[in-house]
Order: sequence, then C-alpha cells, then structure tokens
Amino acid sequence: MNSYARFLVLLLPLTTNEVIADSLVDLTVTGRLTPDACRVELSDEGTVEHGKIPTYRLNASAPTALPGRVLELSVICTRPMLFALVGIDNRPESAITPGTFGLGANAHVPGQRLGSVSLSYRDSIGDGQHMQALASINNGETWVPQSAATPQTYMGFALQGERQPDFISQLFSQLWVDTVIDATEHLTLDRDVPLDGSIVLDLRYL
Repeated sequence: MNSYARFLVLLLPLTTNEVIADSLVDLTVTGRLTPDACRVELSDEGTVEHGKIPTYRLNASAPTALPGRVLELSVICTRPMLFALVGIDNRPESAITPGTFGLGANAHVPGQRLGSVSLSYRDSIGDGQHMQALASINNGETWVPQSAATPQTYMGFALQGERQPDFISQLFSQLWVDTVIDATEHLTLDRDVPLDGSIVLDLRYL
C-alpha cells in the first residue's frame, strides 16, 4: 500500500496543474515544550484596597505612609523547582522613590505622580522549613539576602545561611505591601483621585 501511494505521487507531475493544486495539502505540527508547572496565588485576589483617604490626613510637605497590608503568597509546583519571582511595574514612571513601584498618575493632572509602593517577603516557609529571601539584580547570576522586592529584581528563597535559591515544591510567604502618598503640595486634590498601582509578579524558572 505504501509503495502504491509513492507511485501515484511520482505520476502527479505528468498530470495537469489543476490536479497538482487539488492534490496538495499543508500539515502543521504545533505545541510547546514547558517545564513542570508552578502555580502562584495571592490572597484577596492580589488586591490591596485602602478605601477613601481624606486629604486632610495627608502631609503637605512630606510623603504620607498609609497603613501596611499583608497578602498571603503561595507557590505550588508539581515537583521541586528552582524559581524566582520578579516584580514588574505597570506604572514605572510614577514612583516617587527609587527602587519602589509606582502608584500611578493623577487622573485629572497626568503629570503628577501619586506615590510609591514597596514590597517585601517575610516569614517564608519552603517545604516546611523556614527560608530567607534572596535578591539578584543580574538575572540570577549572584544573590544577596534581602527581603525587599524592588522592580525587575529576581527574588529567590533558600535556607538560612545559603546564598543560592533552593529547589522548592511548596512555598508560603507573607507579601508586605507598603504604600506612600506624595506630599499634597505636589498634588491637585480638588476632586476624588483614584490610586492606580499595578504590579505583576512573574515566576521565572532558573
């Protein structure tokens, strides 16, 4: 049967062009090779809601720190994996302090930056053991102990005293979120102004 099929194909060039066109069909093979997956989740659907903040409670000449919030973070993998979490700032031009995430611009006066958001990982537990957070500013080449997660910094987790991230299958950590509003002398606040911080936590395999 196979040789017969080949014979028919060899004869096709001797037939008309119309027959050739009708006898051709494209075959596309697609897919994606991926490592074993890890699932990242945040409590409260990853939302920090500060509610209504009366402007009279804000400092006129210095930034005002809002009450801190804590989200519960979990990373669940199908097997022990080597990974890092990277914070990507969707409002990168609006931060008022270097090394922090932006809080967005004033919706009514776009040139005014509203403030900053700081993230830090605390009380981390990996596979049942206490872990420290490690930071890398060169895409994972070198690491230092650091709980603060600055934009684009790789954040890994390891046992106390280690200087390289560990393979982990289940990680649970507190993600502390601290928000600061810029001094009101820099802002136009004659109308309601929504805070607009937006950060993506990107899990990257090492």
